[in-house]
Amino acid sequence: MSSASDVVAADGCAVRVVDPEKVALVRAALPGGAAIGELAQVFGLLADPGRLRVISALLEGGEMCVCDIAASCGHSESSVSHTLRLLRASRVVRVRRSGRMAYYRLADSHVRMLLDLALVHIGHREEGA
Repeated sequence: MSSASDVVAADGCAVRVVDPEKVALVRAALPGGAAIGELAQVFGLLADPGRLRVISALLEGGEMCVCDIAASCGHSESSVSHTLRLLRASRVVRVRRSGRMAYYRLADSHVRMLLDLALVHIGHREEGA
């Protein structure tokens, strides 16, 4: 029977670098600091359930006005407007104005791919549980 200290010791390395060539390849392939910061920002935006509802509504409905997004999500128009400002500032959504109306849509298909992959991942986790 192993103790907790055996498990901790097994997780550590006896040397600082086992495979220096692999470490060098991985370091060269890692995104730079600015890219990591932008990735964290995108994933931070997607980490909020309210923002995910708005994004999901746009995925399903295509171009929509604030009032229709709010009605679809069950949120207030004020909350949806605030969310859309954040998403627009991060280039996740685009706006088209028609008179006094503003219509929002996803900026590109990348967000759909991210969400589709996440949903597949969640489904995979639930099946394997």
